[in-house]
Amino acid sequence: MRLRKVDFLQLLLNRSHKDKAWAVPWTGHTIFQVMFLWFGAFWLVGSWFIPIAAHALGYSKDSLTYRGQALYSLVTDIAEGTVGLGILHRCLAEFHPLSKDWFPVSWQGQWYVEACLGCLIFPLVNCLSQLNLDLLPLPSPFTASSVEQSISARDPIATLLYAVVVSVCAPVWEEVLFRGFLLPSLTRYLPLWASIAISALAFALAHFSPQRLLPLTFLGLVMGVVFVRNRNLLSSMLLHSLWNVFVFVELLR
Repeated sequence: MRLRKVDFLQLLLNRSHKDKAWAVPWTGHTIFQVMFLWFGAFWLVGSWFIPIAAHALGYSKDSLTYRGQALYSLVTDIAEGTVGLGILHRCLAEFHPLSKDWFPVSWQGQWYVEACLGCLIFPLVNCLSQLNLDLLPLPSPFTASSVEQSISARDPIATLLYAVVVSVCAPVWEEVLFRGFLLPSLTRYLPLWASIAISALAFALAHFSPQRLLPLTFLGLVMGVVFVRNRNLLSSMLLHSLWNVFVFVELLR
C-alpha cells in the first residue's frame, strides 16, 4: 500500500500530529514586525553603523590589513547578531514567559547524529549551486574578496577570525531567527511542511545572493527538518556550522 503524502511527511518528521503543533501566542503582526526589524537592523548595522563607527575611530575597512578586515567582519557579525537578538527579545517581551517549546536548546539526546548525517547532502547542495549559476549567472551583490584574499595570503590569525564568524556566530543567530522563531511561528497559519519551506526560502533570501538561492533554500529545508525532528536548536546550528566549515575549507584549498 502506498503511503499518503501526509503519512510520508509524518514519517520523515518523526512526529505525531499533536507533537508537531506549537502553541503560537502571537499573531502575524508580531511575525512581520520581528522579521522586518531584524532585516532592517542587519542592513543598518552592517552598512551604516559599523562603518560610521569605524570612520569615527579613524579606520576604513578598505585600508585595513588582512587581520584588520577579519576583525572588522567579526565585530560586524557580532553586532548584527546582538542587535537582532535584542529585537527578538523586545518584540516577544509581552509574551514572556515562553513555554519550553520555544527556542529549545538541550545537550541531551542524540541530536548531533542527524546533524552529522545531514553532511551527506553537501555534495547535492554543491550541485544545486552550479545549477543556480547556470540558470542565473548574475553577479552577487556582496563578494567575499576580503575573505579570499586573506586565505590566499595564508594569514593564520585572519583565517581563524573568519572561521569563528562562519562556524560560530552566523549559525547561532541565523538559526535562532529562522528555525527558532520563524518556522514555529508560521505553524499558526500553515501546515508544518509549508512552514519549513517558507522559513527555508526566507533564510536563502536573507543572504541577498541570487547565485545561492537554490542551494541555500534546499539547505534551509534540511535544517528545518532536522530541527523539527529533534526539537533542539543545537541540531540545526551544528548542521549549519558544518556546512559553513565545508565551504570555508573549500576556499582554503
